[in-house]
Amino acid sequence: MLSQVDTFNALAISRLAHELQAQGRSVIHMEFGQPSTGAPRAAIARAHQVLDSDPGGYWESTALKARLARHYLDNYGVKVEPEQFILTCGASPALTLTLTATFCAGDRIALARPGYVAYRNTLRALHLKPVEIPCGPESRYQLTAAGLAALDPAPHGVIVASPANPTGTIIVPAELEAIARVCRERNITLISDEIYHGLSYVGPARSMLEFEPNARIVNSFSKYFSMVGWRLGWLLVPKEHVPRARAIMSNLFLTAPSLSQHAALVAMDCHEELDQYVATYARNRKLLLEALPQLGLNNIAPPDGAFYIYADIAHLTDDSLSFCQSLLRDTGVATAPGVDFDPVEGHHFMRMSFAVSTAEVEDAIARMTPWFAARART
Repeated sequence: MLSQVDTFNALAISRLAHELQAQGRSVIHMEFGQPSTGAPRAAIARAHQVLDSDPGGYWESTALKARLARHYLDNYGVKVEPEQFILTCGASPALTLTLTATFCAGDRIALARPGYVAYRNTLRALHLKPVEIPCGPESRYQLTAAGLAALDPAPHGVIVASPANPTGTIIVPAELEAIARVCRERNITLISDEIYHGLSYVGPARSMLEFEPNARIVNSFSKYFSMVGWRLGWLLVPKEHVPRARAIMSNLFLTAPSLSQHAALVAMDCHEELDQYVATYARNRKLLLEALPQLGLNNIAPPDGAFYIYADIAHLTDDSLSFCQSLLRDTGVATAPGVDFDPVEGHHFMRMSFAVSTAEVEDAIARMTPWFAARART
């Protein structure tokens, strides 16, 4: 039986944006959650060295896995072994890997709604059943222990994201601990997507590994490390699950790109440069939070981390896809429709990424202000 995988509408928005650019239009790309910056300079220099001296091949860097283990000890106070890391071709394969290694077809996996569109679609592609928990402003659009405990029967697994996409909300430590406790009591396997760690404006995000040592952790070099196109991520699993996860990785994906591994090892020590990027995102966030009420966007998720604004546009539309398409055609500002992240309530939400330059954010605000004002009058 074929699985039902929905369209990722932000891709359609991006295609339209590039068509407009090809016609000579000026477009500000706020539709995707990707840094507009490149990899750290030292990482790029290392890649040039490797290209001149190494033909490349199937390879997994023991030095990078050891550096990742030190990262967890330094940042979270959690001791893990380097061999618990499986280097992947980005976070998406890491998620696919852990779902394939852990669950059987038909298993039920809980997740928050709104949430990252690929969670739902990856589960369906693997013939797993997404169990979406509606999360509104009362829980800051985040999964809660109470919501997970209320599911009957208990799901086989749960995907937690903090900071989250599309909202940027962070789950406070006490709630993370409560979620971990519910999972232990109900025998629910915990998967924590921590791809936006390092991008926080309210203090450091906590790893689920601090509260549940058996959690599966998904992460990537794409966001904080600004290495989107290098396609490198990792999956961190309990020791006893390493052989199965490694067997599946080697058969489905072979290894992560060798060049990216060399560069990432250097990138992990480029915090001064990378933190400057985060400072830019913080400025962009502040500008948008000050400007959005003037556009009539007063109901938004609190963007604690990541680089997103998730805004309620119910007073303007119940068709977020058409709304975002019109905004793009009229102003050149590309955003993502909320229906990608919430097929039920997302028809009256939109998401904009502020992982662009501050000048682009200022330009986007200037373009959107009269457009929103005109829509409010109709």
